[in-house]
Amino acid sequence: MTSQIVESEDEFEEFSELQQHSKPKAQPSVDEAFDLDDLLPVIGEFGKYQKLLVFGICLPACIPCGFCAFNQLFMADTPEDYWCRVPELLQMDLEQRKYLAIPKEMENDKLEFSKCYTYGVNWTQFLDSIEYTDESTITLEPNSSWPLVKCSQGWEYNTTSVWSSIVIDFDLVCDQDIYPTIGLAALNCGGPVGVYLFGLLNDRAGRRLSYFACLATLLAGSLMTSLSTDFWTWAGSRVIVGLTIPAVYQIPFIISLELVGEKYRSFVTVMTCTFYTSGIMLLSLVTYLERDWVRLSYYTSLPFYSYFLYIFIMPESPRWLLMRGRLEEALRILERMARVNGQQFPEVVHSKLEAQIQRDKLREEKKKVANVGLLDLCRTPNMRLKTILITLSWFANETVYLGLSYYGPSLGTNQYVSFFLSAVVEIPSYLCCWYFMDTWGRRWPLSLSMILGGVACVITVMLPDNAIDETLILYLISKALLSASFLIIYPFAGELYPTQVRGIGIGASSYIGGLGLIVIPFVTYLGKENLKLPLVIMGFVSMLGGLTGLRLPETLHHRLPQTIEEGEEFGKGWQLKDCFRCKPQRDIHSPPASYENLDVLGGPSTNASDVELELKDNRRQRQLPRINERTPLDTSNSNSGSTGRQHRSSMKRLVRQMSVMDTQRTHDGTMQLTHWI
Repeated sequence: MTSQIVESEDEFEEFSELQQHSKPKAQPSVDEAFDLDDLLPVIGEFGKYQKLLVFGICLPACIPCGFCAFNQLFMADTPEDYWCRVPELLQMDLEQRKYLAIPKEMENDKLEFSKCYTYGVNWTQFLDSIEYTDESTITLEPNSSWPLVKCSQGWEYNTTSVWSSIVIDFDLVCDQDIYPTIGLAALNCGGPVGVYLFGLLNDRAGRRLSYFACLATLLAGSLMTSLSTDFWTWAGSRVIVGLTIPAVYQIPFIISLELVGEKYRSFVTVMTCTFYTSGIMLLSLVTYLERDWVRLSYYTSLPFYSYFLYIFIMPESPRWLLMRGRLEEALRILERMARVNGQQFPEVVHSKLEAQIQRDKLREEKKKVANVGLLDLCRTPNMRLKTILITLSWFANETVYLGLSYYGPSLGTNQYVSFFLSAVVEIPSYLCCWYFMDTWGRRWPLSLSMILGGVACVITVMLPDNAIDETLILYLISKALLSASFLIIYPFAGELYPTQVRGIGIGASSYIGGLGLIVIPFVTYLGKENLKLPLVIMGFVSMLGGLTGLRLPETLHHRLPQTIEEGEEFGKGWQLKDCFRCKPQRDIHSPPASYENLDVLGGPSTNASDVELELKDNRRQRQLPRINERTPLDTSNSNSGSTGRQHRSSMKRLVRQMSVMDTQRTHDGTMQLTHWI
């Protein structure tokens, strides 16, 4: 979720008139000429068509992500008790068999039967040397001089609470007890690769085809999971499932954002998170009712084959169709939207849009875009520092959030209840976060939630081992706070990176943050020896990430940087006292909303009037701020803002910067698919 930039056509028209005689004019983007955000108020921003699409298709399409990402936790359940299997003694009753063949060792200050060792005795010879009577069988005693050997013929399991899992079927205990953790890391290894592959497909073949290809890959991996007969086949199937985990969630989310009006994107974002979390809550019920791991795999994947019926009703994104020049298909969808919403489709749109597409094709070869890359984020000191801080916060936030999600079933007295509660606490945190982001800004809510969430994790070490409920409560508090910060980090990073390198910056930070997802299963694995150790580690990581966030400049009520030069100036005058300014103040010279200049610098001069789309009968009444009242780049440093303005050859149009949680748009106006679990 990143900040979404939307344009105001009225402001563009009025301001273009003032700037037609300026020095070099900037090259317009595709989205400048025709923006659906200006057409949607005419045909319906969130009418019946969008409601049917969002609540009937896109939000339910998010549920498979949570199901297939977390069902693995319950497939790999480990029984509380297990011991070496001795085939020669299977005719004996269980207690006699364990007493004779399994040595005892100290565990939790008590003598318990060993889970990984047995006596190295030739049991066939031993039994042949005994004259069998009921009395002699009862009086069989182990000999303390017998050697100890590791289990070599498998294990027997106490199946009172866990009677089916990959641990039981594949004997993943003792020396192989880390294998389920490897399987979890394998799942997370597929994510970055899948986002890249499905991102390419998303841009080249469209949203519909990309989603159904992603869904087919997910279901194929889930089917392979169900049919696995050994661990490595199972782990390979989880890599295939992992390829789709972020993308199968994001693609329907992007379709929703591209079809609803700007005022409703924040609502759609929160609803998407809520549906995702509701899916996890539903998964806890399914896993409680079905304990067989093979059937669980079927039950959490087979119902989603019905989603292929969406292929008959899910529309392609009109914005993507327009970008590809498929005018007639885009207009059919938009006209259907207007008809279902009970609105009249403007007749002027068709002719102007067709003419605009022809002009875009003619300008395609002349279009020049500044050549920037990842290294440009690190060339200057302030931009380099901000990039490092954003990436550290992202890494800490994403790693700890997912780590807490994985660790929930390990706490409390009932893993299913604990997992359910860990999902429930996310919903109120989303709603509170929605309010605080636009009231208190981004920096302090992000940092405070990460620091307090980390503190809640760390202080569990002060609780006694039998304080099970208290530990669970602190864990849930931490999970709620990290969920809120996880929702903030995405738009905050999008606002801090300059428009010129925003996509590159977000991609780099999210992929580096994704490396933590591969590591975090091994941190939660440490809980086998010490239940609170993973919480303490995640707590310190969270606090470190929160502290680094305090050094970042606030973005609320500030006009955001466009070029790398402006990004270097933004927040350059940061002082220690700025760290303690909790609630950002609106500059008295600022316009009612923060504005952003979207010039594509360095492009050839182009007259804006030849690409305008005038919907004059439905113009939105907004007042453009006076030119001499533009907001400085950083209100904490007027000189920095002045320097930033000198780097722009012109300011051709201003657009509103939404304080909402949306997905990043590329220069052509399409939503960008980035790595986001």
